[in-house]
Amino acid sequence: MKKIQILGTGCRKCAALAETAESAAKALGLQYTLEKVTDLNDIATFGVMFTPALVVDGIVKVAGKVPSLEETKKLIA
Repeated sequence: MKKIQILGTGCRKCAALAETAESAAKALGLQYTLEKVTDLNDIATFGVMFTPALVVDGIVKVAGKVPSLEETKKLIA
C-alpha cells in the first residue's frame, strides 16, 4: 500500500496536486492512502520550503509545482 501525502496549506495548487496524485494512483491501479498535511510545522519536518509538495512513502518526490498526470504517475509508481 502506497502512502501518498500532499504537503500544503490548502491553496488551489495543493488541491490540484491532490487531484492529480489521486488520478495517477487510480490510473496505475495502486492501493494507496492519500493524506493532506496542512500544518506548517509538519510540512517543515520534510525539509520542504515550497508547497505544494508530493511525498510518496516518506520520500519527497516534487515540491513547489504541480506535475502533469504522466509525470505524477512516474513519481508514484
